[in-house]
Amino acid sequence: MLKKLLPATLLTLTTALTLGAITAAQAAPAASAPTPASAPAHDNRISTAFTLPGEKVYPEGIATDPRNHTVYVGSYADGTVYRARPGQRTAEVFLPAGTDGRHTANGLRVDARGRLWVTDSTSGVSVYDTASRRRLAHFEVAGSGGLFVNDLAITPDGTAYLTDSVRSVIYRITPAQLAAGSGALLPAYDLSGHLTPSPAGSFALNGIVSDPAGRFLLTVDMTAGDLHRIDLRTGAISRVALQGGDLTHADGLDLAPDGTLRVAHNTTNTLTRWHLSPDGTRARLTRTITDPSLQIPTTLSHTPGRTLVVRSQFDKGGPMGPGTPASFTIASVRGL
Repeated sequence: MLKKLLPATLLTLTTALTLGAITAAQAAPAASAPTPASAPAHDNRISTAFTLPGEKVYPEGIATDPRNHTVYVGSYADGTVYRARPGQRTAEVFLPAGTDGRHTANGLRVDARGRLWVTDSTSGVSVYDTASRRRLAHFEVAGSGGLFVNDLAITPDGTAYLTDSVRSVIYRITPAQLAAGSGALLPAYDLSGHLTPSPAGSFALNGIVSDPAGRFLLTVDMTAGDLHRIDLRTGAISRVALQGGDLTHADGLDLAPDGTLRVAHNTTNTLTRWHLSPDGTRARLTRTITDPSLQIPTTLSHTPGRTLVVRSQFDKGGPMGPGTPASFTIASVRGL
């Protein structure tokens, strides 16, 4: 089913994840792996928050509405978006597969006005009204050639920034462009010259966040394990100094107002927590949880008291290999 929908995209993702794993194994010494406060297997801090209906969901993105704590989850398999209200044990379909021609649902964000942003890795991003489910805006990548629109962040002024894992650029959508309703998705920052060289065909940029004041962006190079900082005032691009570990296999990022950066590392079934300096130039590893029950975690969303983590199961019949998946669920993790 997945290969019929998106053969080129799935092949690219599989190759990227495989090459990322090989690169990490070759390049990262054992001593550089995150070690503080490592959790034992089957950590009792990990439980199931809710279930996603369907046999081949392969979820990727997650977002929490800050106004009412409703959670949205996107399917990489077919672009379905699910919704789980507080207390629900089983999510419901919010936007069916293929809505508005969407093939995937990677990065998800709910902005301050309650609009749901959903990226499609094959084309761009759509914006929906969460009350009516009506699409408010749609933006597609300009030009031809390979692309993989991955994750997004929204700054306090309402500007959205999106990563492209193949082109190594960050796209931008301003509030004025959003009000216009549609348009081309154009690069605002090109990081290709700032990234550590990696094997051909591997992914680079993945998760992205903004600091609460909207001064800078942070985006991760999942293959090299680096974290990059983009100064939104000057446009300067720099590498964040990481202490205690690296961000190899890092996928989704979540940055809290207190400077806590939480990261999902997909193929190693790992979550890490970092303390970010106020200016975003340094980050220190403070906690690591590794557990097979995370089932290839891709993205995460933190609210007080718990962190919700997507269990993608990409390695169980999904884009990472053959197999039979279990029920698709979202994990709840305490203490991260």
